[in-house]
Amino acid sequence: MSIRRTTKAARGAVAMASAVGLALVVAGCGGGGDGGGRTDGKNPPSRSATPKDGGPGTPAADSSKVIGEMKGPDGVVVTLNSVVRDSGGFVTVSGTVANRGTRAFNAIDWRSNETELRSRSSISGATLVDKAGKKRYLVLRDTNGECLCTTGLSGLMPGASRPIFAQFPAPPAKVTEVDFQLPTMPPASVQITD
Repeated sequence: MSIRRTTKAARGAVAMASAVGLALVVAGCGGGGDGGGRTDGKNPPSRSATPKDGGPGTPAADSSKVIGEMKGPDGVVVTLNSVVRDSGGFVTVSGTVANRGTRAFNAIDWRSNETELRSRSSISGATLVDKAGKKRYLVLRDTNGECLCTTGLSGLMPGASRPIFAQFPAPPAKVTEVDFQLPTMPPASVQITD
């Protein structure tokens, strides 16, 4: 197959993924009557520092449930809310990163160090570790080298937080406990739920 055909096929896949993501955004923005819209036509709706979900591609996590916490340098705290195994053979880790420090946070140190991958300020360097089975699972990638994880984690101001997620290949079904690791952060032992 020529490079031109490969490029066209990759663009088509990206266009399809973008269309699916846009459809999810539009479906999620339905008029739920929660009072979040404009009421007087002048004032914009108020925005929370921690959105209810992270938008397309970010699985919604129950933020009231805390299954793990990682405290790093400069007041950065990662709170883990769920580690879910799905029927497709994936494990999705969801949580929140909060900047409790005094200066802006950029997740540049959390990205993977593989030069052919494109994700910049992201959690692409995250891993799941099965200590008993002595295996490490890396964040999944799409055909363009982008991680299946939260990207664009730059300029997180003090007091702000953002939802995060990362998808990994699922360990064997008998594995129910893993360590979630991010560079510069201590690991957190978490239970995988089905």
